[in-house]
Amino acid sequence: NSRTISLLSQLEKINLDSVVGESDHARYVTAKILHLVQSQEKTRKEMTSKGSTGIEVILSTLEVKFPNFCGCGFIEVLHFIIRKNIYIYCGGQRASVLVTKGGTQILLQLLLTASKDSPPNEELMVLLHTLLAKIGPKDKKIGVKARINGALNISLNLVKHNLQNHRLVLPCLQVLRVYSTNSVNAVSLGKNGVVELMFKIIGPFSKRNTSLMKVALDTLAALLKSKTNARRAVDRGYVQVLLTIYVDWHRHDSRHRYMLIRKGVLQCIKSVTNIKLGRKAFIDANGMKILYNTSQECLAVRTLDPLVNTSSLIMRKCFPKNRLPLPTIKSAFHFQLPVIPASGPVAQLYNLPPDVDDVVDESDDNDDAETESEIETEIEDDKDQHFKNDDIETDINKLKPRQELGRPIEELKMYEHFFPELSENFQEWDLDSKEPKPFVPDANLSGPIVVPTASVE
Repeated sequence: NSRTISLLSQLEKINLDSVVGESDHARYVTAKILHLVQSQEKTRKEMTSKGSTGIEVILSTLEVKFPNFCGCGFIEVLHFIIRKNIYIYCGGQRASVLVTKGGTQILLQLLLTASKDSPPNEELMVLLHTLLAKIGPKDKKIGVKARINGALNISLNLVKHNLQNHRLVLPCLQVLRVYSTNSVNAVSLGKNGVVELMFKIIGPFSKRNTSLMKVALDTLAALLKSKTNARRAVDRGYVQVLLTIYVDWHRHDSRHRYMLIRKGVLQCIKSVTNIKLGRKAFIDANGMKILYNTSQECLAVRTLDPLVNTSSLIMRKCFPKNRLPLPTIKSAFHFQLPVIPASGPVAQLYNLPPDVDDVVDESDDNDDAETESEIETEIEDDKDQHFKNDDIETDINKLKPRQELGRPIEELKMYEHFFPELSENFQEWDLDSKEPKPFVPDANLSGPIVVPTASVE
């Protein structure tokens, strides 16, 4: 009997009817629902409560009536429903409700439909991407759904053509960050130039648009986890660019207000150095000295410990590996052999220059990009299917442990008279002779046969 239920009932009738003036009436009903959702937490709770059909009605309206009129009002209703309240932290739970009702699929279809307009509605694109970025972490299959629906490159094209429109670029980057968690999507986006696009957004120190810079770095770090994208970044010399950007932010951020941005740059370097070419490029760009010096300056500030830890991981990963004993200056201790032969592998090891890495890096980072993409696709398909391991033994008899006696049966028979119940030879004892006698039931007894028992003194 509430006002919200009444408005939802009117909206259901609009979905079923095809009246000429339905658009105006739908806008009126949507405006009323939006006002209630914006002003009352009770309404938001009522629409997402168990047994409520509020989310289904709004999603069905978006799916059926979207081509007839702009659905910005309906998307705003969903946006305010899942928005986190300052005092009631339930936005994540409500986003999960929206995902379970099929909201991701419908929003991706709306995004595909809205992108066909020329030019696309900016307000609608901002709302759709903002909503997808919020429900994306709650839907593990959003990357696969976006690729199947053909909505993967829509956000990328919007960023390419609206680099100066930060209001539109920010939610698009948030959606790309969600898409990039899927390895197949990361490879596909990398082929369309997303890595080069990210380096156009990130840049030297600037206090303007720091939130956009942070999201762009997080997206780039997720993209560079793919070996194909990492090789592309190394080939274009972006390792040196990342080190330069990190040094610039380190020098200008004297009050340490932008620690998350500096950590984002380090995460990108960490992703690039997962391959051998990236580690070599890092060494050639004097990255070891840069990270060591910056880490020394960060040791005095406890809040910068994440930067020191990440820098230490990168330096440990990229530091040249050598076999013991180390006769070069790279070792803190010198293990001198008692006898060094004049020729052979040991003599060659001792004659190496100090800057030579004598351990071969056997990482498999030289695979073809297409082969890697196929392997990642197969891995993803395997995760979706039920995997049965044929090596697991299912025969219960074979799994039972075999119990072996500590002594032979012949030796154990000497203890048989101590445990007559184990011989399964139950007989009646004669109290006079104290000997067992066979039990013969009385033929006159009509009731059940009961075996008498007696104790032996």
